[in-house]
Formats: sequence, C-alpha cells, structure tokens
Amino acid sequence: MNVNSNAPNDQSPQAGEPVMMNIRQLSPQQLMQLGVSQIAYVKQVDTEAGVAFAIHAADGTPMAIAADQEVAFAAIRQHEMLPALVH
Repeated sequence: MNVNSNAPNDQSPQAGEPVMMNIRQLSPQQLMQLGVSQIAYVKQVDTEAGVAFAIHAADGTPMAIAADQEVAFAAIRQHEMLPALVH
C-alpha cells in the first residue's frame, strides 16, 4: 500500500522492500486494510446459546465464533495472527 504515489520522482518499491507510509494520509479504505492479514479482533457477543466471542478480521469481516476468549485467542494465534480484544 503505497500512499506516496503523488511524491516527485516516485518509484515503485521492489518486491520485499519496505514501503514508507504517512499514516496521517491514509484513506478510510487503506486504514481498514492496515493489518488485515496480521490482526484479528475478538469481541464478546450474546448468542442464543449464551455469551460467545466473535473473531473478526481487521477490516471487520466476520471469521468465526468461539465459546470462550482463550479459545478465540488460541485460534487466532494458530493462524499466525495477533489477537486484539475489542470492548
């Protein structure tokens, strides 16, 4: 995600090269995509079966529901992502 496309002498980064971004200039769409493949959010929800923990991708896409918070975090870590609790 290169947000510096308007910079003079802009050159596309090479594969594997880090991309510099000014977070203050991210569009809402870019902000939603930030961390989408690395972070998953866990939120307590009420279901017909009682309290559960919904797992969502960083962009808000529902991924799964777990019976308890520890199981939700373990499932996220198993998929090599970082869990974050949403209150």
